[in-house]
Amino acid sequence: MNKTELLLEEFLPYKLSYLTNLISDDLSKLYTDQFGIAHTEWRVMAVLGVSSGVSAGHVAKKTAMNKVAVSRAINNMIKNDLIERQFSSEDKRRSELMLSTKGQDVYNNIVPLILEYENNILSILDEKERASLANILKKLTGYIKE
Repeated sequence: MNKTELLLEEFLPYKLSYLTNLISDDLSKLYTDQFGIAHTEWRVMAVLGVSSGVSAGHVAKKTAMNKVAVSRAINNMIKNDLIERQFSSEDKRRSELMLSTKGQDVYNNIVPLILEYENNILSILDEKERASLANILKKLTGYIKE
């Protein structure tokens, strides 16, 4: 093979993106159909479910989503009474986001579904393969974040 030739199906970023898109699309059926939550909204909800009172910037960083997508998701979720926004007592320019009661209920209903989904996917791997996958993902993520 010529070193300047690109075989897309063998290109690591493509393979990771392709798999991520397949999983995300399949997974979103669990919460979109039943709860009306879009993929970007679920990501915001997942962060707020474990880190209440954080900024939109924190959500963007934690999800690796761009700030415009995060902002749209947040505004839609506020409109649908899934999250609440308060302004920081220390810095009135900084808003803090948290799940509303309705948002927390939706989150609590979705989490078992997605954890079961994850278990189903991982069930095709043995314990050694799972550990290797976790290690590989950690290494690749660390390399990119450096």
